[in-house]
Amino acid sequence: MPRYQTVILGAGAAGLMCAAHAAAGGGRVLVIDHARAAGEKIRISGGGRCNFTNLHTGPENFLSQNPHFAKSALSRYTQWDFIDLVARHGIAWHEKTLGQLFCDNTAKDIVRMLLEEMAKTGAELRLQTAATEIGKAETGFALRLSTGQRITTDNLVIATGGKSIPKMGATGLGYQLARQFGHAVTETRPALVPLTFGDDVMAGFKPLAGLATPVRATCNGASFDEALLFTHRGLSGPAILQISSYWREGDTVILDLLPGMDAFETLRARRAGAGKKSIGTVLSELLPNRLAAYTTARLGLHGNLADCSDTRLHEIAHALSAWPLIPAGSEGYRTAEVTLGGVDTAGLNSRTMESTSVPGLYFIGEVVDVTGWLGGYNFQWAWSSGHAAGTAIAARRP
Repeated sequence: MPRYQTVILGAGAAGLMCAAHAAAGGGRVLVIDHARAAGEKIRISGGGRCNFTNLHTGPENFLSQNPHFAKSALSRYTQWDFIDLVARHGIAWHEKTLGQLFCDNTAKDIVRMLLEEMAKTGAELRLQTAATEIGKAETGFALRLSTGQRITTDNLVIATGGKSIPKMGATGLGYQLARQFGHAVTETRPALVPLTFGDDVMAGFKPLAGLATPVRATCNGASFDEALLFTHRGLSGPAILQISSYWREGDTVILDLLPGMDAFETLRARRAGAGKKSIGTVLSELLPNRLAAYTTARLGLHGNLADCSDTRLHEIAHALSAWPLIPAGSEGYRTAEVTLGGVDTAGLNSRTMESTSVPGLYFIGEVVDVTGWLGGYNFQWAWSSGHAAGTAIAARRP
């Protein structure tokens, strides 16, 4: 029966990163995945160019029941470390907005880089292979593979991801294994996901489908200043994807349609300089035309700006800067970029990602209750947590 030092379940970002570092210690490392190719979520991310990290990565960009848990891994393998790795492989990249880094050419460059790093250390990769049975052995763990082969390993790393994008093969396997070995799993839900609305709201939104505009979206104490996109199902765009991680059913999302602007002072200045203009015309100078027309109708605005008292201007300004909306739901795991929640960090060592109750068992990446903002943060968590587990395993090699 073949014996490995380490078996990693999942050939995604975290699993590949972990393999390269674990095998660097000289141990025999095997990565298995049921997919036909490694790094499939890397390949499709960022419109095929992979938003592989963010210049501004810090613990404050992550959600977890323990907001301090991610600090150790993030500080010991930073965004700058990954940028150095990318540079060593000659991969050209560029920065977009808000510190987001993308490949110039293709996301496949990142997958190729990780596979090359694995190959250098001798880690083995088996695709279209699943673990059908997993359990404790006399020492370490025993697995039966879908090929019928039985193997044993000293270390078992769960890097199976979350439930997001099931068409890419995502399942809840990692959570099942966590519970099997006595670990708690926090509530899981779709995150970085578009929000949907009832028919009454959508009737009004229908003429706005395809329109994008900058907003400030706020919910449960969190706010994001980014673009909003009206869709035929509801709201999307970076601002909505970000705030979806903080939203819960029944909560109100507040939209500021004039972010960074004092709406009342702006309207009052327009009244002084162009009071003869209709309110609708003034709004069309501040908002996209379709949104201005929708807002004019929604608020029942008539007449010229000069006819509006300060009290009325305050009312209009408030409606523009604090538009309350209650989503009916989200588009779910089908389009969610990540899964919020996961393996409870209370049962993990933050420095090594190893179980505190089952020696040799590790959880890394999206399966853990650490969820990043939109913009490369979740990939950086994959790199950092994979590095933490991999280097810890390599250091144990006699």
